[in-house]
Amino acid sequence: MKLLFSLSLCLSISMTTFAQKKETLSSKDKAIVEHFKNDYKKKNYKKFEGKIIVKDNLVQFDDKVINYNKSDKTTKLFLQEGLIYPQLLTDYQMEKFLDETTDKSQKRFLKLQKDPRASFDVNNMRINSSDELVSLSTDPKIKRFKLVCNDNKIPGTPIYIIELTNKGATKDTSSEEFIKNSKLTYLQQL
Repeated sequence: MKLLFSLSLCLSISMTTFAQKKETLSSKDKAIVEHFKNDYKKKNYKKFEGKIIVKDNLVQFDDKVINYNKSDKTTKLFLQEGLIYPQLLTDYQMEKFLDETTDKSQKRFLKLQKDPRASFDVNNMRINSSDELVSLSTDPKIKRFKLVCNDNKIPGTPIYIIELTNKGATKDTSSEEFIKNSKLTYLQQL
């Protein structure tokens, strides 16, 4: 009887130990997964072609600045390689507004302004963190990241999803090498 009880106890413990555990996703991560399933369209964005100056915790792109957390080496690489920059995000915000707004009077008002891009300027924004979305980065030539930002002009906490493509990457390519030789192929704000 003791032998039977011991055997069943060992079996039940080993079953729970070796059972697969399902990773639970937050609601924002679920939205990201759904977005890639339904609304994904690859695009090629140009790297920044002007002067990039990396300082203590900020990167200057000509006359525009993005701040970042000094301990976040991935964000620093995105910025210093010119993959993410204020002018790109400003253009993105303006295009997003024009695509999503159905109010024709707002669109006309925007066209009448001297500098319509000024309303969407993301100068002095801060990228708080960047995390690779490992579950969405299954191909070694493609990596996807989530950038959590702060911008005084945008309410809430803007989150950008980016995709980098490096055609020469393999599964053994380091993250740093991958980023240095990649192109931005997707940008979306959630």
